[in-house]
This record gives sequence, C-alpha cells and structure tokens, in this order.
Amino acid sequence: MSETDPKSVQDLTVVVQTLLQQMQDKFQTMSDQIIGRIDEMSTRIDDLEKNIADLMTQAGVEEIDGENKVRTLDFSSCKIPGEENSYSSTFFGSKY
Repeated sequence: MSETDPKSVQDLTVVVQTLLQQMQDKFQTMSDQIIGRIDEMSTRIDDLEKNIADLMTQAGVEEIDGENKVRTLDFSSCKIPGEENSYSSTFFGSKY
C-alpha cells in the first residue's frame, strides 16, 4: 500500500480517533472520580470541624478572635463550709 492510498489514511484516521476517544473517556472517568473524592473529603472535613466544635463547647473552650480561650469559673460567691462570711477567694487565694 502506498502512503497516499485513501484506504490506509482512512484506517489510520479511524484508529487515531478511536484512541483519542478512549483517552478522553478515561480522563473523564478519572476526573469524575477525583471530584467525587474531593466532595467526600469536604463532607468529612465539615463533619470533623463540627465534632471538634462540639467537643470544644463541652470542654468549655471558646473561640474568640481566632484564638481558643478556656472559660474561667467564678468562685467569688462560693462560701466555704463552716465559715459564714468567708468566700472562696480566701480559700483558693486572690487569683480566683
């Protein structure tokens, strides 16, 4: 067959088109899988962030201005048993 034979050019064209279509299909499949995995990871990260926020709330940690702060407890109105006019600041020290 010669290089200018229309039959061989058509065959080659069909083979190349088929190969390109197969490659496009594979890339589309891979792209769909990657997007699906990214969506799944996004959902998992959202769930994880919510769980962390819930745990922080349960532990008494608040996020203020991007920083985590631990809530302090006010013992100033607590009385020491057996001492009528004594407050916890006397018991625990002036720090509290």
